[in-house]
Amino acid sequence: VQLQASGGGLVQAGGSLRLSCAASGRTFSSNDMGWFRQAPGKEREFVSAISRGGGGTYYADSVKGRFSISRDNAKNTVYLQMNSLKPEDTAVYYCAAPAAGLSGSYSDRSARASYDYWGQGTQVTVSS
Repeated sequence: VQLQASGGGLVQAGGSLRLSCAASGRTFSSNDMGWFRQAPGKEREFVSAISRGGGGTYYADSVKGRFSISRDNAKNTVYLQMNSLKPEDTAVYYCAAPAAGLSGSYSDRSARASYDYWGQGTQVTVSS
């Protein structure tokens, strides 16, 4: 699976961005998908995940109510709509996919170790 993230940029606090992750190399609709982020000097952390069919979505507490994950299986693309952005959202954002299906648990879907394929990352910078 090859993943290509895009849509990052510089935005003021309170603004919005939409990230996209285009997948290729495998039947996209068979993949759970996730978004992670990594700020300078910090560990890569879970942001959001979506099930293969799109019916299950999962969010870190820090982004719940502000971010929304979705997917378009016809376009082999997963999206992360980010609203009400804060300076602490500044990070490189990565999309990821597991080699096999994940369980429905939040702990499984939020763990870095559950994901085998990673995109190159897209920088999001939120100014105060």
